[in-house]
Amino acid sequence: MSVEKSTKKARGTAACENTNIELLKANDYVADIIRKQMTTSNTLLINLTSSAGSGKTTLMQKTAERLKDKLNMAVMVGDLETERDADRLKEAGIQASQIVTGGICHLEAQMVHQVLDRFNLDEIDLLFVENVGNLVCPASFDLGEDYRVTLMATTEGDDKPKKYPRMFLTSDMMLISKSDLLPHLPFSSEAVIKDSKEVNHELEVIQISSLTEEGVDEWCEWLLEKVQQKQEAKVL
Repeated sequence: MSVEKSTKKARGTAACENTNIELLKANDYVADIIRKQMTTSNTLLINLTSSAGSGKTTLMQKTAERLKDKLNMAVMVGDLETERDADRLKEAGIQASQIVTGGICHLEAQMVHQVLDRFNLDEIDLLFVENVGNLVCPASFDLGEDYRVTLMATTEGDDKPKKYPRMFLTSDMMLISKSDLLPHLPFSSEAVIKDSKEVNHELEVIQISSLTEEGVDEWCEWLLEKVQQKQEAKVL
């Protein structure tokens, strides 16, 4: 590579890095606004992340089924195209709104903030943001959430925590999803838990299946506890 080309490449890389830094700063500014809105409305915000096809939408349906008589729940759904997941949730009786990113592989705080007025937050106890299926880009963007929950599907292989450490480092909970398939797959729950704990020793873990309902009670109890804690903090 010539000196001229090398210099141009270095300048381009520096410009890209500066752009990314400014983008994340702007994102964090909006995320703080969202966080304050959630505090004012006393709404618990969960950022739900995973690879594509891990079972996020099905889990939302099962969660709503269990908690509909205990909490007011709503979901924002992020996808590159179509409103199919939001339609599925609406059919299940969940208040849902789709965010179509048009090719962007993650949700940003500004995208979430722009659609918050579709909801009456004062009437919502628990709001999920179902992020775009991707273990890379969503890890870098704070959405103003109280907690980040990442699904680790048994169909993906058990080596993901070390391959995509930032996602697991920034998460509070890991759900090992589709656990009903474990007898049929070369997937080790012990290995994925070990690797994820080495990345983030504070990470909570639940093994879960929306089909057999393994772990669903524990998951819903965790949500109820976090909602209660936020409501009690508001009173104080």
